Amino acid sequence: MGTLIPLVVLVLVFLLIAVRKIGDVNLRIWQVMVLGAAAVVLTGAITPEDALASVNLDVMLFLFGMFVVGEALAESGYLYHLAFRLFSRAESVRRLVFLILVGAGLLSALLMNDTLAVVGTPLMLYFARRHEISPKLLLLTLAFAVTTGSVASPIGNPQNLLVALSGGVENPFVTFPFYLAVPTVISLLLAYIFLFRAFPDEFHPVPLVHREEEIRDPALAALARLSLILLVFLIGVKVVAVMLVPEFDIGLTWIALVAAIPVLVGSRRRVEILRRVDWPTLAFFAGLFVLMASVWESGVFQPLIEGTSLDLTAVPVIVTVSVVVSQFVSNVPFVALSLPVLSHLGTSTTGMMALAAGSTIAGNMLILGAASNVIIIQGAEKDGETLTFWEFARVGVPLTIAQTAVYVLFLSFFPA
Repeated sequence: MGTLIPLVVLVLVFLLIAVRKIGDVNLRIWQVMVLGAAAVVLTGAITPEDALASVNLDVMLFLFGMFVVGEALAESGYLYHLAFRLFSRAESVRRLVFLILVGAGLLSALLMNDTLAVVGTPLMLYFARRHEISPKLLLLTLAFAVTTGSVASPIGNPQNLLVALSGGVENPFVTFPFYLAVPTVISLLLAYIFLFRAFPDEFHPVPLVHREEEIRDPALAALARLSLILLVFLIGVKVVAVMLVPEFDIGLTWIALVAAIPVLVGSRRRVEILRRVDWPTLAFFAGLFVLMASVWESGVFQPLIEGTSLDLTAVPVIVTVSVVVSQFVSNVPFVALSLPVLSHLGTSTTGMMALAAGSTIAGNMLILGAASNVIIIQGAEKDGETLTFWEFARVGVPLTIAQTAVYVLFLSFFPA
């Protein structure tokens, strides 16, 4: 029975995230996840030492750094000033949604999808208020854009980075787009179609009137701009270094922390910004790491994988299994545990690309399928907006099925 405790807790966590309510008590996503983590520790399903060790400090510090930069951009007003320059040509809701899909999708391939989720959420809520557009439409647009767009890059998301570093992929900055850029573009177009079908009344012909926002705090805006420049510059250095000097590596954690230094050191509002950092989302991730570690330590899933009669190296199997299992154990731990198995089986580069694609687009299916989804929803809830489990799933499930078919069909043309 002890081995089933983590699985039971995981199911209960999913149910509570779906309903978000116990009696008259409304629950936030982070509260549910922290309760789940506490349950597996208190029942002995995972030891406190193992629970502490399971928390990925790199991820936590990366998110902290990005939250600091994101808060500075939003609080100074520089984010909205920049948005005017980028989106002022969007004369309709259709055009705006399309530009967000393309722009956020492209940027997520360069800046990592979690980064775009942090910075983009307040921007989506601003657009929703400014133009009287459904915030749910724009939040879903951002979520699908950053998840889908990140597929075609080795640094688009943490699981792709794992595949690039540990999957025996040669020249990842060439290989990933070569295999995945075309189906990713098609998948972004599919996201537009599914959003249009889900929110037909929002895609009205009324012109959007854009207004340039004044910067509220010039001093903080200058520091936030410097942080943004540092972030882009260091990521550019990392990309070039990986291609030219593979042994020289700049960790994403250090990039995020260095980018946050101008704000933390130079701003007189540093305490206020630290207070406004999205601590609940950090608590969510700590709980997620603990709960997922206990699920894997229970050994429930491993026999199912080892005892299957399926060809685990086949592209359709890899993509489908990645999409489904990532809903239960999250895509990063799933990829971390799948890589040694697939490498042992002699999986080809095509198979590794299938693993990257499947584990990433899994994030479009349900809220817990991607960390960026949780970041977006937690950020929205700070401003009084949200997406429920069902609101996400009603668009995400059929979209993910369609995108899965696109990636399977396209990758099937490459040699196994």
